[in-house]
Amino acid sequence: MSLDEFKQMDAKALPVGKLISIIARGHSIYLNHNLKDLDINATQLHLLFEISHQSSINQENIASRCNINKGAVARSIKKLEEKGLIVREIDCENRRQNKISLTQKGRETLNSSVEIFNDWEQEVFKGCDMIERHTLQNVLKQIAIRTIELNQEEER
Repeated sequence: MSLDEFKQMDAKALPVGKLISIIARGHSIYLNHNLKDLDINATQLHLLFEISHQSSINQENIASRCNINKGAVARSIKKLEEKGLIVREIDCENRRQNKISLTQKGRETLNSSVEIFNDWEQEVFKGCDMIERHTLQNVLKQIAIRTIELNQEEER
C-alpha cells in the first residue's frame, strides 16, 4: 500500500498493533541511518540504554528487559565490547555470569545518541501539543505494561 493510500484509511480500521509495528520499524530505520557515524545500530543502542540504567547488569537481564533472545544479545554485546563501548567482568557471586558496564566511550556514544532520539521525537510530534503527546505516552506505557504481562503469563 502506498503512503497516499495509507493516509486515506480510517484510523479505526487499522489494528493498534499494526500501527505500533509501523512506528517501531520506522524508528529503527531512522536510528540505524542516523547512528552510522557513531558506528552502532538501533539494537546495540537499546542495549547501551539498558546497561546505563542498571550498572553491572548481566546478559540474561538485558535479554529479558529488551525482549531480545540471549543469542542476539551475546552477539551484540561482543560487538559493543570490540568497539570499546562496554566491559565485561566475571560476577564474583556467579562465576558463570558476566557483569556488563559502560566505558567512558560508551557513555559518550550514548549521550550523542540521545540527540538523535530527541530529533526523531521532535519531527514525529510536529503539530501535536504537549497534552496530546503526554496522553499518547501514557496510553502507550499502559499498552506496553499489559503486553509484558501477557507475555509473562504465556511463559508460565
